Formats: sequence, structure tokens, C-alpha cells
Amino acid sequence: MRPGSGGVGPDGVGVVSRRRLIGGAGAAGAAGLVLGAAGGAGVSAATREEAPTALASVGSTEAMFHGKHQAGITTPLQARGHLLAFDLAPGAGRTEAAALLRRWSAVAARLTAGEPAEGGRGHDTGVALDAGPSSLTVTFGFGRTFFARTGLTDRRPAALDPLPAFSSDRLDARRSDGDLWIQIGADDALVAFHALRTLQKEAGSTARVRWQMNGFNRTPGATARPMTARNLMGQVDGTNNPRPSEEDFEKRIFVPSDETSESSWMAGGSYAVVRRIRMLLDDWEELTVERQEQVIGRRKRDGAPLSGGSETTAMDLDKAGPDGRLLIPANAHARISSPEKNGGAAMLRRPFSYHDGISDDGTPDAGLLFVCWQADPFKGFIPVQRKLDRGDALSPFVRHEASGLFAVPGGAGTGEYVGQRLLES
Repeated sequence: MRPGSGGVGPDGVGVVSRRRLIGGAGAAGAAGLVLGAAGGAGVSAATREEAPTALASVGSTEAMFHGKHQAGITTPLQARGHLLAFDLAPGAGRTEAAALLRRWSAVAARLTAGEPAEGGRGHDTGVALDAGPSSLTVTFGFGRTFFARTGLTDRRPAALDPLPAFSSDRLDARRSDGDLWIQIGADDALVAFHALRTLQKEAGSTARVRWQMNGFNRTPGATARPMTARNLMGQVDGTNNPRPSEEDFEKRIFVPSDETSESSWMAGGSYAVVRRIRMLLDDWEELTVERQEQVIGRRKRDGAPLSGGSETTAMDLDKAGPDGRLLIPANAHARISSPEKNGGAAMLRRPFSYHDGISDDGTPDAGLLFVCWQADPFKGFIPVQRKLDRGDALSPFVRHEASGLFAVPGGAGTGEYVGQRLLES
């Protein structure tokens, strides 16, 4: 399990509104606070006049659909996410798949611009009326089985070979893989759902949903300053992500242009590994904070390595304490997953948390919808996960329950659709 990073600055207008609300509560006394907790309608009426009349920064932010790369890969983490896979219907092939991707791309371009989905199959539902784009992104990918179903096996890249089995896997085939994959992210739950519902309807009779997973992250502006996100274990999550400012970022994350290979259509694209990772929170929360930090190799309060410094300080993997023991234990998650211990292997981790209620055994069905991006999963995810599989201190507290690997082509230009270079070649 290796998380991602994200977050934007807080919304100053919202801060002012909260301060006014707190001041009003102080004047009204404790009785007013109790009333507010019990009667949501009363609170709404009391604060409506103080709401901003224009779109807040969270709602007005737009992620461009067209470009060299698809959005949703380097886009900062969004507050709400949906992951879903489709299988092509019996009898649907390359022609039908191309028509579907054309429809999906056209609708996604409108929705990410904050426009209604009119012009597709049926009228716009109105779910996202009055909302801005809210950083909505829609990202499309192809699973290994897609190529056989569309007669394009000779164009299937070697990087889509099946992932190896890992000892921590408890995979549910019904929630794994798929012909087509979509990642939806937005900073507003209704905007994200609107995109989800619209794309499902656009599939029509061409494809049916194989599985769907819903996730969330901290809302931008919820903290006093921009911070790396935390996961459901309470750990700062995503510190060691490669950054776009690094010289080799593009080479690590995106497929280079190669006109001679069978996968030249993937130029500017990336490979997404998707894993539903259950966190065994009841067991984890029994540990002391000190023991949790030993498992991870970082301080819980600020994400700093146990070798010292701040969150962004490089780990000193050789530093020992007065007793001669390594400050970052030999089996700590941060040590084993670090690029230094994996021949420089790296991936861009960009997950969502999830909580699907309580399981039959009374434990929380919660964890991480892990999504990582790399130019080649055999040089990114796979070697790191193999290393973790052999002795990661975190392994007893997580369980991998679903898995998928998808080829995510480069972005579409204006007037094009995602995957056009593959489907019309």
C-alpha cells in the first residue's frame, strides 16, 4: 500500500463564515449549539445570508479534458472519487467500442468544463446544476481483455501482461479487471456522481458495469495550510511521491513516443494499477502510536522519518539509535517501499480512501482504493510489491481484495476521442 499526495490552499471566504458562525454561537450560549446540532434546517437558514454569492475556489477550478496526457493522473487529489470497470456486451467489437469512446469523450469534455451533458443519451439529470467544474476529471483506460474482444490483440502492449500473484492477495474476481476502466474525481460529491451516472447511461447496450468502487479524500481547504493527505490509519500518506518538477518524472510516469512498436498508440499515456486494499483497522488501532510509527517508519503526527527531520527530509536508512538499532526498522513499510531499496523503482500513488460499512464479522469494511501510475508496471509497482510481499511490517494489517491493470492512453486533442489512435489505426 503506497498512497498519493494532493491538496490546495484553503478558501478564505469559508473561514470568515465559520468565524462569524462561532461568534454567533458564543452570543447565543450553549442552548444555541445544542439546537444547531439537532436541527440542521435551522443552521442552514441562519447561515444562508453569509454564503458567498459567487463560486468558491473549490467549485470554480477546472481541469482541462484535452491535452497531451489525460487529466486525473497528475491532478491534485480530489475529495470524491469513483472507480468503475465495464465489460463489452456480447457481440460488441471494435466499431462499437470506438463509438462508445467517442460518446464518452464528448460528454466528459462538457462535464469537466462545468457544462451540462445535453447532447448525449437522454437529457441532463440536473444533479450538478448550480455547481462549477469542481476539478472534475474523467480518465479512461483499457484492460487486457479489451484487445481480444475488439480484434486488436496484436496491438496489446507487453506491459499489460497479468500481474503476478502475491501472498497478501485475497482477490475477488468479480471486483477485479475489466475491458474498460474509468476513474472519476471531483471536489464535490454531486459533481462526481453526476459524471458517474451520465457515463453509465452513455454506455447504453455497448457495455455493462463489471464493478464500481467509491472513495473519498480530505476536502481541499479543510486544513489551515496545504498538507499531504492522511489515510484511514491516520498516517500522512504520499510523502515520497515523485514530483512533476523532477527531471525524470515524465520518463517514470508516462510512456515515451515510439512509432515502431505495437504500443505506439500509448505515447503520452500511463499504466494504472488499481488495488482495493482492506485495512484491518480494529487490529491497527490496538497498537500504540509508537508501535504504529515503527511499522510505517515515520512519525504519525507530521510524517517525518524516524531518522529525524521534517516530512520532506530524506530518510537516513543507516542511522541507528544509542542502542545500536536502526531508527527506521528493517521491515518498516517506508524503508521497504523506498526507491533506494528497489533499484530506483517508483510510481505516482494517487489513491482514494473508502468505507463500505461493516462486514458480517463486525469489522469495518474500509481501506484504500490504491491507484498508482507508471510508464511500465514491471519497473514500478511489481518489483516494489514483491519486496513488500516478502516482509513488510504493514502486511498483517492490510488485505488486497481486488486488482486491475489498465493501459491509459495519452490525452485526446480537440475534436478527438480517447483511444482514437488505437481504435482507428
